[in-house]
Amino acid sequence: MNKAVSLLKLIHIHPLLWLAAATAAFTAHFLELCLLLVIIFIHEMGHAVAAWRYSWRIKRISLLPFGGVAEMDEHGNRPLKEEAIVILAGPAQHIWMMAAALLLNTYGLIPEQTYELFLKYNLMILVFNLFPVWPLDGGKLLFLFLSTWRPFPEAHQWTLICSFVSLTLFSFGTLITVPLHLNIWFVAAFLYLSLYLEWKQRHYVFIRFLLERYYGNSGSAFLALTPIKVEETEGILNVLSKFRRGCKHSIVVGGAGRDKGILDENEVLHFFFYEKKTGGKIGDLFYAY
Repeated sequence: MNKAVSLLKLIHIHPLLWLAAATAAFTAHFLELCLLLVIIFIHEMGHAVAAWRYSWRIKRISLLPFGGVAEMDEHGNRPLKEEAIVILAGPAQHIWMMAAALLLNTYGLIPEQTYELFLKYNLMILVFNLFPVWPLDGGKLLFLFLSTWRPFPEAHQWTLICSFVSLTLFSFGTLITVPLHLNIWFVAAFLYLSLYLEWKQRHYVFIRFLLERYYGNSGSAFLALTPIKVEETEGILNVLSKFRRGCKHSIVVGGAGRDKGILDENEVLHFFFYEKKTGGKIGDLFYAY
């Protein structure tokens, strides 16, 4: 019970949401806003409860005028299965909500108009959230998929590029079909801004990913030991950029046509962060040991 209350304490209501509520009340759209907020709240709590179940660090659950965000203080080193469950826990809430609404409507416990609105908003949010656009759930699933076979920074960058393309196509579709739908344009603007900020911070995101691996405090479960073959002249940062999620790496250092030795990833991370040899070559590290 106390942990459930602690989740509720993390809820943050954006100031603009109060303005949206006041506007909805004056324009006789208060019911629509309430239905949307209930759906968004349950969606985000689905993420939060799943994350709490796996002892993730939850920073905040924000309710915005046009959606919600469950912010986690995790940086890509959680088990891939866990992350998939946390991501899908949000969309999964729409299934039981629609089933419950159908049941209530069948027994005449809610008006037909309310049922139709509730069903419409559920489907709208569910489908939109699964678009492959960061930071929507679909964008996070895309990142997770790319991370299963590509290095972390490459998967992250391709996720943002694909997100930008998908969002641009969506924007063109909106321009052609409903060009005056202001709510959609507000959401699109928010997503473009989120993509821009994520792209600017992509190096910082990568460093946080490496830091968690270095300190080993992420609760990570590695699927396999995956060797990375590099030449002794390669830079340490370039070697680190080949690290993948869900894998523990050994670094096979080669040179002059033969393998010269094997390093554990912790040795490389220690050399990079503790020794601060950020501009060194991987060969220097090998000979240092």
